[in-house]
Amino acid sequence: MLFKVVDKRVNKPRTEIQSPKEPDFLRTRVDDYHVRRKVDLWQGTHPLQGRAPRPGDIKVRSNDYLCLAGHPHVIESEIAALRAGGHGDAVSRVWIHHERDVTGEFEQRVARLMLAEDCVLCSSGYTANVGLIQSFAMRDAPVYLDMKAHISLHEGVVSAGARAVLFRHNDPQSLDKALAQSGPGLVCVDALYSTDGDIAPLAELVEVCERHGAALVVDETHSFGAQGPEGAGLVVALGLADRVHFRTVGLSKAVASRGGLVVASRRNIEYFRYEALPAIFSTSVMQHEVAGFDAVLDVFQTEYWRRDKLHANHAYLKEGLDALGYNVAASKAQIIALEPGDIRQTTQLRDALEKRGVFGAIFFPPATPEKRCLIRFTVNCGLSRQDLDRIIGVCDEIRDEVGMAEWRSTKRKSTSPGQLTPSAARRPRSDRSRVLSDWLNRGQINREAGSEVDLRLARNRPAGTFHNHPAE
Repeated sequence: MLFKVVDKRVNKPRTEIQSPKEPDFLRTRVDDYHVRRKVDLWQGTHPLQGRAPRPGDIKVRSNDYLCLAGHPHVIESEIAALRAGGHGDAVSRVWIHHERDVTGEFEQRVARLMLAEDCVLCSSGYTANVGLIQSFAMRDAPVYLDMKAHISLHEGVVSAGARAVLFRHNDPQSLDKALAQSGPGLVCVDALYSTDGDIAPLAELVEVCERHGAALVVDETHSFGAQGPEGAGLVVALGLADRVHFRTVGLSKAVASRGGLVVASRRNIEYFRYEALPAIFSTSVMQHEVAGFDAVLDVFQTEYWRRDKLHANHAYLKEGLDALGYNVAASKAQIIALEPGDIRQTTQLRDALEKRGVFGAIFFPPATPEKRCLIRFTVNCGLSRQDLDRIIGVCDEIRDEVGMAEWRSTKRKSTSPGQLTPSAARRPRSDRSRVLSDWLNRGQINREAGSEVDLRLARNRPAGTFHNHPAE
């Protein structure tokens, strides 16, 4: 018997969709966004809704520092895993017990790389941090947070019902005083800070923690892959692996994917696996993604020139922006922040850059304080010298348009010994262009930062090395 199938959706009148009436508490809560922020503060335009990049524009807003998002070895490894086993089991990590545990093999490889006993893979860096604090911090106990520590660490404190104690950014003495007053607990810092590229004084922080019987948590999200031997991170680079209790990693930066890691002693990792709620109640990362992660570690090990080029590009761009008077002193690695001040000034900077084809990432509350909004440039190894010169040239061109001389960050730079004076910040454009030209012609970065040595391997790579990075 044949049946005629009729698509009842054809020519069906569209019914108007109505949402339920909101209770007062819900409307009040959401009005904080739609009225106070969107209308009053942002004047009807959302700060994240800027221009769309065009062909040939330069994007310095991706966290793919080593240009691995399209690397053939990574892609082919993921495809092979998909063909062999699909997504794998969509279950919590605590139930994965195969005859071959691919995830476990990757975890052990990371542990060896980072000179640790064990590692556990989480669904994201955010859940790694939240789960770590939630499972190890006692209720009402102090958890010490650098004032610039990632928000996920703060959320972990809330989840644990612990008590957040903030200490001044990168200030071991401030931490020492806080520990002396409130007693031992977890101390949480970023190895490399995501907003301005500042690096934590890890050796000094370790000494303070050991003196007070505290346990140190270091978020290596932005340093994993980009710093240390074979990308092992700053803790390993500084020889502190046997003195830092916990390290976490978000795999959305140099690994150019998603997922997170917690690295610690075997005893503490086993406890974490069966105690951290985000780990227990989240579906495990898919098997083809794990295959991609493993392939990334191969690249970390064999294509070290990517890190050389990354650091050379950062040094060159920072030096050029500094020569123009921008306050980029905080940047010690591949993240550079231009800090205009409030959201109005920062949106003006964003628009001026994007109009000229340079796309950074805008940061504003809750990612920054109200008066310290910024545009973040994330450098990658795929940027050419021509790209970097173009960014520097655009930043030179827009100085008057965005009022750079009047930024609070510029004035802080101006009051530092040997730095740009306020009158120099307001020099006529022709004079400023000469400053830029003189700097470019001097080749100062090549002599002082060893840029030419770092770039030699990168320049000798064959065409197509940078594998479809979004910045190209």
